[in-house]
Amino acid sequence: MPLQPLSFALTALVAYLIGSPPTGYLAGRLRGMDIRKHGSGNIGATNVFRILGRTAGIIVLLVDALKGTLAVLATPYLVVGLLGSERASGFLPVIAALAVILGHNYTCWLGFQGGKGIATSAGVLAALVPAAGATVIGLWIVVFLLSRYVSLASITAATALPLATWLTTHDPTRSGLTLVVGGLAVWKHRPNIRRLLNGTENRFVRKPSSPKEPPSQ
Repeated sequence: MPLQPLSFALTALVAYLIGSPPTGYLAGRLRGMDIRKHGSGNIGATNVFRILGRTAGIIVLLVDALKGTLAVLATPYLVVGLLGSERASGFLPVIAALAVILGHNYTCWLGFQGGKGIATSAGVLAALVPAAGATVIGLWIVVFLLSRYVSLASITAATALPLATWLTTHDPTRSGLTLVVGGLAVWKHRPNIRRLLNGTENRFVRKPSSPKEPPSQ
């Protein structure tokens, strides 16, 4: 395989593996439970916060975000070093960004079922398009504080992401990437969208876990 396609493939593989450790699931196992059987059934930070408490939720949030940042910043240099190339292609961080989110959302360790990728996407944005990332994170905070719906805040931020990226970078490659990332986030929130439309989505509160609790964000 020529060097450049090989570097693209290796970047995607390494970044996917960085994103794949199911942090929320592991946090639940440390407490002797399968987090997928409690609350919303999701392994993301929101459900961990609800079921395991603030400290566990914050740790999962930070680790999931760090996975995104680490993949974008470190993977291209690691791949260049392994292949002995003189410099990294400008596409490698973009490839790493998408692959690490897919690794989180479709982790190979849980039968390719994972989280919704919001924290990992935030980590990616901080490294790849920081101005756009700060804009949509600010939007997320405003919508969440006004509505107390994590899902609505995430969907709104994901929808605004491609425009924010274009306005702050005018880079078609990065804007195209964030269009895919935002679309993937909205796709993963399909059940939440249905519940928001029919009025059954739960606002964010920490509450006792129950294996039979109906799903929510």
